Amino acid sequence: MARAAPLSFRPHRPSEDAPKNPGGPSPRETGRGARSNESGRYENEKREVADDGWRDAEEAGRFNDGEELPPLRTEVTLETPRRIITYNKSPYVGFDRSINPYRGCEHGCIYCFARPSHAYMGLSPGLDFETRLFAKPSAQKLLEKELADPRYKPRVVAMGTNTDPYQPVERRFQIMRGVLSVFSRFNHPVTVLTKGHLITRDVDILAPMAAKNLTRAMISITTEDRKLARSMEPRASAPGRRFDAVKTLADAGVPVGIMTGPMIPGLNDSEMEAIMERAADLGATFSAHTILRLPLEVSPLFQEWLETFAPNRAARILRHIREMNGGRDYDPHWSRGREISTPYARLIDQRNAVARARLGFDRENAPLDLSQFRVPSQASGQYDLFEA
Repeated sequence: MARAAPLSFRPHRPSEDAPKNPGGPSPRETGRGARSNESGRYENEKREVADDGWRDAEEAGRFNDGEELPPLRTEVTLETPRRIITYNKSPYVGFDRSINPYRGCEHGCIYCFARPSHAYMGLSPGLDFETRLFAKPSAQKLLEKELADPRYKPRVVAMGTNTDPYQPVERRFQIMRGVLSVFSRFNHPVTVLTKGHLITRDVDILAPMAAKNLTRAMISITTEDRKLARSMEPRASAPGRRFDAVKTLADAGVPVGIMTGPMIPGLNDSEMEAIMERAADLGATFSAHTILRLPLEVSPLFQEWLETFAPNRAARILRHIREMNGGRDYDPHWSRGREISTPYARLIDQRNAVARARLGFDRENAPLDLSQFRVPSQASGQYDLFEA
């Protein structure tokens, strides 16, 4: 696989009132979600943190000769998959196919359930997940080929279900824009979930599709607290920008909702109703919510983050999470099952249901229209009867 030139970014400088943690990350790690970079679960060798005597210099943000520490740079490797649509039979999701233009996600959300997938690449679900990305620039051509296959049967394709299609590197690669242009040409329905304000760039494609009932979008908003968002989702769009995306999409006629998730008991769940109300005022017409899940490597990474940014609340938050998972950090049958079985989880669900009803979010959305799907003549190799 060819390697694209690395992208570099200025490091985030924590504010003076940010939580202090003498044993926490060095400035080299600021501006990222994960505090560490442990080896993936499939590796034969494990990384261990060791004190090499440079801690004081690193905490000061400089080497011993006064040179500033370089920021962690994002590296992007180009990937050439054979197919771009991924199919699933999971009972826990409401779609059977999706597309992920990127592996890894520069947004760096500390709670991201997709982090463990980086272990399949021989990389860490920690800092590697948000700094060593894989892009699929052939996605547009692959999608056109798959949709043009005579055996293909259209169903709604979900985007943004694993990693975010509008993460910062999309500005450079524009893979998502290419994919949307194919869906538009084929009149194929698609849904989009994102934390990125960059989705507003593609209103010129999404709005005409929405007019044909071929698309809807969801903006994920977890908190209105800028400091919390900056530490928990360090490179995602700021909360205000996400609300702005809701308004921009709604004003353009694109059906837009919000995802208030994950709700983290004792950390951001108290904001849920306020987020929904603000989004409704801006034009959102539906919503969904999730409660934090901590599969595999996500659990130790999240706990590491909690000890750095919310040490006084860490024990209580983890107690709630374990109660929702039968005493474990994560159990899919407890946390993802249809029957909510713990008091705190039921309370969040009931609060969400009341807010949805009050704001009119309970109205049924018309299913996206599958009947308009067609293969353009240029893609099928066939020409219209009356074409010259």
